[in-house]
Amino acid sequence: MHSAEFHPALQRGNTTLSVAIERSLIWGQAFLCVAALSACAVGPDYKTPATEAGQTFSNAALPEFSEKGVEAAWWKLFEDKELTELVDLTVQHNRNLQAARANLLEARALYLQAGLNLAPTVTSHANYTDSKRSLGALNNLNYAPREIKLYNAGFDAFWELDLFGRVRRDVEASSDEVDAQEAGLRDLGVSLIAEVARNYFELRGLQNQLATAEKNAHNQAETLEITRIRLEGGRGTELDTSRALAQLDSTKAGIPPLESAIYQAMHRLSVLTGQLPGALTKKLSKPAPLPKIPANIDIGRPAELLRRRPDIRIAERTLAAATARIGVATADLFPRVTFVGSISLEASTMSGLGAVGSDAYSVGPKISWAALDLGRVYARIKASDARAEASLAEYEQTVLNALEETENALVNYNRTRIRRDLLTSAAQASERAHDLAHLRFAEGVSDFLTVLDSESRLLQDQDRLAQSETATATALAALYKALGGGWEANPALAK
Repeated sequence: MHSAEFHPALQRGNTTLSVAIERSLIWGQAFLCVAALSACAVGPDYKTPATEAGQTFSNAALPEFSEKGVEAAWWKLFEDKELTELVDLTVQHNRNLQAARANLLEARALYLQAGLNLAPTVTSHANYTDSKRSLGALNNLNYAPREIKLYNAGFDAFWELDLFGRVRRDVEASSDEVDAQEAGLRDLGVSLIAEVARNYFELRGLQNQLATAEKNAHNQAETLEITRIRLEGGRGTELDTSRALAQLDSTKAGIPPLESAIYQAMHRLSVLTGQLPGALTKKLSKPAPLPKIPANIDIGRPAELLRRRPDIRIAERTLAAATARIGVATADLFPRVTFVGSISLEASTMSGLGAVGSDAYSVGPKISWAALDLGRVYARIKASDARAEASLAEYEQTVLNALEETENALVNYNRTRIRRDLLTSAAQASERAHDLAHLRFAEGVSDFLTVLDSESRLLQDQDRLAQSETATATALAALYKALGGGWEANPALAK
């Protein structure tokens, strides 16, 4: 049953569907004229905050750094085929990325739903009612049948005339939230690509460390054999043999942790690419050298960083959505006008639905206003204002964090590279000292303790060099992540 409050113009029986449509159009035209006079939406219009980022990065003094735009597919600069394949597999099959894509589809669907609120909502209905009144109730009714059957089928329409922009602001906020979800997908892609590169560099570095340890263990085993021969020949001592054995066992003891870390890196890469932990073990078990560091590194300018980094985009779009929500809350200060209509066929029998006079309609406006509840409306507006203020502060903090992360990454790469160069020189010197110590021991000029010390120093310096080479490569990957590079090169992330 439709109430008179909702539908002041109610006619049945002697009206036609054409009359209902004509009156609906009259009401619609009247309210469209009012809507045209109130086309602007209440609430603040969003403007992107002006953010000062500086002209250049303060720690970009290395000659290999360039202010050219960041290379989108930066991992290809390492010229490593397996690394490129791993990145491609991750973008296609990583489960977290698949979840982010699903969340983006959800946001787009909600945006579509919000946009459809600008148009009338039309639904259909069909129902059958069988009711029977009591005899006591019939005493006060003349000629009223005790049992009533009613068949009803038709269409209902509901349309909110967006006079003050409540629906438009809601659509605007939904659009901003879609943009934030898209940026979230890109941000996740940037992080995953950097994580793949880091784990791959660590894997190759660990394999390099393992090869160094095994080579030193082989050399120390030969040294132990020499001490045993000298002992048997009466030219050596049991102390020398014990020291050589201890040195060898100590070196061998460092091999199992390296092997464990290698398997963990391979398992991590397998899972990142959306596969079982052991899927890539056979493929990656064969040792390979660390990829070469690119000769030139394009880092761009700070202003470009603000446009490129997806996390900044997320914060900025979240701020835009929060600003639009202020308009949604503010619109509740004004009357909400809706246009409600219904066209149907009614009869006491199903066959009577097609008879003349079975048509019925109701049409009319509804005006609702929180005139006596404006305290709650103002509270919601204040809450929306506070959320927007918080979003602005979070956006500004995100910008500062991005600039800090990039400056730290620049410093870290610079210092790590310097340390690598120094350790390279130290390892070369230790190798020369090791060779001289063996030569002097063979000629009887120095004792065996000098040989053991040179072997220990050589192993230590070579291991530190291998770790430093890995740290240099991972520091560069962290720099590219801080610069926000990677998502532009992948269509699945750029949409």
